[in-house]
Amino acid sequence: MQFPTLIEGKLLKRYKRFLSDIELPDGGVITAHCPNTGSMRRCQQEHARVWVSKSDNPKRKLAYTWELVEVDDEHLACINTGLPNKVVGEAIQQDLIPELSGYATQKAEVKYGNSSRIDWLLSSDEKPLCYVEVKNVTLLEEDGQGYFPDAITERGRKHLYELAEMVKAGHRAVLMFCVSHTGIESVKPAVHIDPKYAEALKEVLETGVEVLAYQAQITPQSISIARKLPVYLS
Repeated sequence: MQFPTLIEGKLLKRYKRFLSDIELPDGGVITAHCPNTGSMRRCQQEHARVWVSKSDNPKRKLAYTWELVEVDDEHLACINTGLPNKVVGEAIQQDLIPELSGYATQKAEVKYGNSSRIDWLLSSDEKPLCYVEVKNVTLLEEDGQGYFPDAITERGRKHLYELAEMVKAGHRAVLMFCVSHTGIESVKPAVHIDPKYAEALKEVLETGVEVLAYQAQITPQSISIARKLPVYLS
């Protein structure tokens, strides 16, 4: 998918979870919406280069939205957690993910489980329903190793068990790690951050839930699925 024209700046600080102060090239400072509820561990380095979009909607409280950040002066990461679902959906539509090809219908945000919505529901007359839950991976800690989650997530654990219930009902269920960080080479559950999530992931994989990881190619102009990455459980 293509970004609208993004504006480059320098991160001054992120605060109150959803706010970020960013210095523009002309020296002016804006407050941008931060569309990420996680800890953003290692993705909010002081004075990092960032890119923001601007909305002309007069009803918005904040015109700017923080979209990308440069990590360690070399990698790009997408911190807008609303985008990975769209990126994966676009890739499924374009048949770029072989494991999810061959479905006639693709629907977003379908109700299922316990008051939840699945990111993508794929259907075909010849195949069981396929429930696809997308998670954004942006935590890189060392040697290309990426981790999920970057903070304790009860909601994420709930989603795992809901996927397992879909398998028990005779459907297919896929946890898709969308790796929105150009420096990550593989993905692991973050045992050191949320051991309960890591344990739950092992549990549901034994019931038949599938796990995939695909890395996005990211530039200030676009973001799209590029390649499959390995997932390690330990």
